[in-house]
Amino acid sequence: MFPEPGARLGISLSCHGSLPLGVVDARVRAGGRSGQRTRAVPASDKFTCRQATRAEWRLMKDRSAEVLPPALLEAIAKGATVRAFPKNAIIVNEGDETDSVYVMVSGRARVYVSNAQGREVQLNVIGAGEYFGEVTLDGGARSASVQAVEECRCVVVKRSELLALVEREPRFALHMVRKLASRVRDLTENVRSLALMDVYGRVARLLLDLAETREGRLVIDEPLTHRDIASRVGASREMISRIFSDLTAGGYVGKEDGRLVIIRKPPPRW
Repeated sequence: MFPEPGARLGISLSCHGSLPLGVVDARVRAGGRSGQRTRAVPASDKFTCRQATRAEWRLMKDRSAEVLPPALLEAIAKGATVRAFPKNAIIVNEGDETDSVYVMVSGRARVYVSNAQGREVQLNVIGAGEYFGEVTLDGGARSASVQAVEECRCVVVKRSELLALVEREPRFALHMVRKLASRVRDLTENVRSLALMDVYGRVARLLLDLAETREGRLVIDEPLTHRDIASRVGASREMISRIFSDLTAGGYVGKEDGRLVIIRKPPPRW
């Protein structure tokens, strides 16, 4: 028997599209990078929106604080190099000593950490207008790996160029501070989930985070495998399969037109 559904959970992840390539005043350079595994190439029960206001859902889904305004993106891209990465390419490796910052022009990429046995935990999904690699400004190695989940185009800014840019464009420095503050909040929430939620609770939170309201229902457009979900919540694929079997049998989730639909709000605890 399932317990009664509880309060709405979590914060959001989102997917992004692409920015107009005209905003990038740059050249495209093909060819791989040293150590890269793939080469760069050219380029109540019925859960409806009435239970959470549209304003609340927009707030949950809002990632605009991490997306560069067009004027800043143009300033960064001016005279820089644009590189294209095919789907599944490793853009940066955890532990690399490189110091460039990558600004996403188009496509999506996932940020993850892994151990020697190959187990992975996904930290984030980033899209057009977002950037990664600013953590290396402290002179340390890459703290995570980034892999293209679809074809990506990135502006590559070397550390020396970035420092000059920060001096020239103080708005970018402020943007980085705000982004890092947002990430601290995200990491705090993730630690809270790992410490205080069981695997089921983390799965329920993730599903609600990813869902978008479509005609009064919650739909997850992003194609997700059980392995993907396991990587995001820090669990085994077998455990995720058992949880989804129970959720499906309980009438909480289903598939329609190849998309995952939240039919009833999952209970906060199993």
